[in-house]
Amino acid sequence: MAEYRKLEQQLAGQMLELESLKGDSRLQKEIEFETKLLALLGEYGHSLRDIVGILDPNAGASDKELSSTAGAGKRKR
Repeated sequence: MAEYRKLEQQLAGQMLELESLKGDSRLQKEIEFETKLLALLGEYGHSLRDIVGILDPNAGASDKELSSTAGAGKRKR
């Protein structure tokens, strides 16, 4: 029963925090931007992963792939 009360108090605290975040104008602007961005991406048939791939082609590469491509230039000497 004590654990239930503890979790109930934590939940109440989190709900208060959530309500305060909902009133944050910066968060509202960020949510609005994300909504518009996702709609635009959908309109052109792209995803966030596509955009990340364009902006940073190495973002999806594993550490092993990065180290092998980084060392490739050094091996040509």
